[in-house]
Amino acid sequence: MKNYVLLALILFVSTLKAQDPQTGSIAGKLTDREMNGEPLPFANVIIKGTSTGTTSDYDGLYQLKNLDPGTYTVVFSFVGYETLEVPEVVVEAGKVTEVNTDLGSSAASLDEVVISTVARRDSEVALLIEQKNSVEIKESIGARELAKLGVSDAATATTKISGVTSSEASGDIFVRGLGDRYLYTTLNGLPIPSDDVERKNIDLGLFPTRVIQNVSISKAYSSENSADQASGTIDITSRELSGTEELDLGLQFGMNTNAVGEFSNFKVSPNQDDVYFGFYDQAIPIQHSLNNQTWNTQTDPFPLNRKYSITAGKKFGENLKVLLTASQSAKFEYNKGIFREYRSNNLYDYFTDVENFSKTDNTTGLLDVIYELDDNHRFKATSLFINKLTDEVYEAGRNGEGVVFEETTPSENLNQFVRDQNIKQTRLWVNQLHGYHDFMDGKNELDWALGYNIVNADEPNRIRNEVNFDGEDFVQLARTGGYQQRKSSQKIDDTELNAFLEDKYNLVKDEEAAKNIFVEAGANYRNKERDFISRFFGADEVELNSVNPPSIDNITPVFTTENFENGTLDFNRLTPDRYNAILESYAGFANFNYGIGKWNINLGARYQHDNLDIVFDVNNYPANKPEFSFKSYNNIYPNLNIKFAPNEDSNIRFAASRTITLPEFKEIAPFEYVSQTGQVTRGNPDLNASTNLNFDLKYEFFPSSGQLISLTGFYKRIDDPINRVQDRGSAGVFSYFNAGERANIYGLELETRMDVIENEAEEGIDMAISFNASRMWHEQDLKEVNNDNGTFIRTFRYNGKSKVGLQGASDWIFNGSVNFSNETENPFRASLVANYASDKIYALGAPEVQTQNDVFYNDEIIEKGFVTLDAIISKELNDNWQVQFKGQNLLNPEIERVQAIRPSSTGVESLETVRSYTRGAILSLGVNYSF
Repeated sequence: MKNYVLLALILFVSTLKAQDPQTGSIAGKLTDREMNGEPLPFANVIIKGTSTGTTSDYDGLYQLKNLDPGTYTVVFSFVGYETLEVPEVVVEAGKVTEVNTDLGSSAASLDEVVISTVARRDSEVALLIEQKNSVEIKESIGARELAKLGVSDAATATTKISGVTSSEASGDIFVRGLGDRYLYTTLNGLPIPSDDVERKNIDLGLFPTRVIQNVSISKAYSSENSADQASGTIDITSRELSGTEELDLGLQFGMNTNAVGEFSNFKVSPNQDDVYFGFYDQAIPIQHSLNNQTWNTQTDPFPLNRKYSITAGKKFGENLKVLLTASQSAKFEYNKGIFREYRSNNLYDYFTDVENFSKTDNTTGLLDVIYELDDNHRFKATSLFINKLTDEVYEAGRNGEGVVFEETTPSENLNQFVRDQNIKQTRLWVNQLHGYHDFMDGKNELDWALGYNIVNADEPNRIRNEVNFDGEDFVQLARTGGYQQRKSSQKIDDTELNAFLEDKYNLVKDEEAAKNIFVEAGANYRNKERDFISRFFGADEVELNSVNPPSIDNITPVFTTENFENGTLDFNRLTPDRYNAILESYAGFANFNYGIGKWNINLGARYQHDNLDIVFDVNNYPANKPEFSFKSYNNIYPNLNIKFAPNEDSNIRFAASRTITLPEFKEIAPFEYVSQTGQVTRGNPDLNASTNLNFDLKYEFFPSSGQLISLTGFYKRIDDPINRVQDRGSAGVFSYFNAGERANIYGLELETRMDVIENEAEEGIDMAISFNASRMWHEQDLKEVNNDNGTFIRTFRYNGKSKVGLQGASDWIFNGSVNFSNETENPFRASLVANYASDKIYALGAPEVQTQNDVFYNDEIIEKGFVTLDAIISKELNDNWQVQFKGQNLLNPEIERVQAIRPSSTGVESLETVRSYTRGAILSLGVNYSF
């Protein structure tokens, strides 16, 4: 009968995973003064005048949870030692007050007690306690630790977590070797749309650490999260007001060592004439710009990085908290390297002097409002606005060594020069409303949220020129391929409505008896719609050499109104490429948690219905094929999380789940996006979802407060994996295919955070290290496709390979940091941070000739591994002033992509570089003033 009751409850109630936001906690570490600062176990910690108390564990760590906001006196005692009373310990809702002290045979002075209050999801200690007590496998990094590491944005923050790295080639974040399409990103638990047609997830670099409270990755699927994942969910928790008021001003200047080398000649596009305070406002419509706007580059007079920021917040009365933070920055980058493109093992295009100038303006504003109706009801409104403007100038062939296959013959003694100028503006506006409610004295907890997001991700005026020249005075407009002199625009309008509802009913909740039995149920909804349009406008000569630009740096004079009117130049326009896409996803979930003593078992399931509808009208798509793709998926996705705690300091965890990987809009719509180098990426309407099985086994050991050692083994099976593949018969064209029958990934992760030196002296130096390493093995079968009659259609095998690694997966990943500090009244802090990810596949290869795939093929392109090194030094001068120096990417490694080439003329295979460059080191000095 009890089982039937539990099953019925599962259908109606659910849980709130976070600790009660209406309460706070006191946590810290006790040490033994008589034993030179060794941890003091089994000491008593009591709230004076109450029965609330606990004892420190073997490592001196203690925690008093679920305390009502207020001011308390905390009493520390131990047999044979003096009792210490610490008055005026303030507990705030949703925060952790850390009280660290020592006990000895003589009374301690209160000025030896270190007290600090931080957001619960900000404190390193609190996040480790949350990780230790959580049901699922979860890792987080808070704002305080990010500040020590000098992390400037959420994208970099994720790479400080074990098993996580990023790709310089694609910009994707990879978790356990699985990239963009296998991840799911949320802000405060609600999904956020992508800002880029090329990606599923939003660019995490858009989120500066100023608006972040913490970043967490749930690597094991849990039923309250979307099942559209295989490697995990990344959740960004936005900032809230800490304390009763806050006012900070920040100023930072710096330089990119590569960009400074081009200080007097840092190129920007003519679109900068329409940029005002980091916002682009197009003055001339794209269709009128060929003869009314210059085609020539400009220079920026001040290519130094800079950033200005302000944070202001205040608590009004006992119920209302308001926080506003805003910043604006300008960042400059320059790189130079080579580019080569091979087709069927033969060199087609190559440039030895590829240059890229990039200027990025980022404007960010966050408004957070919290209203507490009473102790049981809390509302939170969040509005985040981001405007990112990137201006890029790409040039290749200036040195007279550029070659584009079939453009000219060797006898003409002409070389090719390419210039691509582009401005990208992303405007993101995220609006969220959350509610937290406590009913029946904590028996029933309700959590709900609504979200409305708008994204405008545009390339309003992209300018491209391709010319032939002899290295001296003769310049000729390129003549092969069409639209080589063009201006184009691309616009994305995304709107999204999302919501979730979670309800938790606690059947048994007794912390002293270590009993935690509850059921939960809830629902999610997401409706995401995208309108996409791309327009091309070009100019062609009616007769070759009827107009000749004066130089490659002065192309504008030939594009005159007179030349268009007298018929010297033709004005061309392509029919716009369009697609409209809608993702509608709704789900219901339920799970049951049974925690008794050392064991906790959580079993859940999620029913998720996904409709993916795309209607497109694009050029370069066969007219005899349908111009739509409708896909629908209905599945139940179960999950199991088991935790066994053999003692207070360790956990053994096991997780198993089934998930799905949905195709993305850009992976289905067959629009062709042309990169600066001329490589094309297009979608595949026949692409299908992948299904995933996930297993994890993890051991965690918490030596003391703020310390962790963990070892994880994992295995994933992906059926019909989606891959970025070089398409058959087309050099420089990439598309998306279910190229493999099945992919198998398994690996090990080791993570440690340790205090190496804990100096109790006032001016002493503390040293802590953080290190994680991952080793992965991965392989997928390459398909051979036959129709229902067994007739051969196509193969994804090439160069004798029937198996290959997974795109984006590195065999080895290392992240490490060494942190120094002296936590005095005006502390000094220094950190050295390093990262390494070994070689990974950038794109799978493909056969050129299906029936001779061992002879005519393009091999996979490999992104080589490299090491990054950052150094951060900060010093608080007094209660108001702080200075910080950052040195990022100090080693300035070469970013390189290579490809194995075996020309038919020699039959000898060699490894050739197809792209290389360096990004430059970034040096900056910042000051911050707190009122």
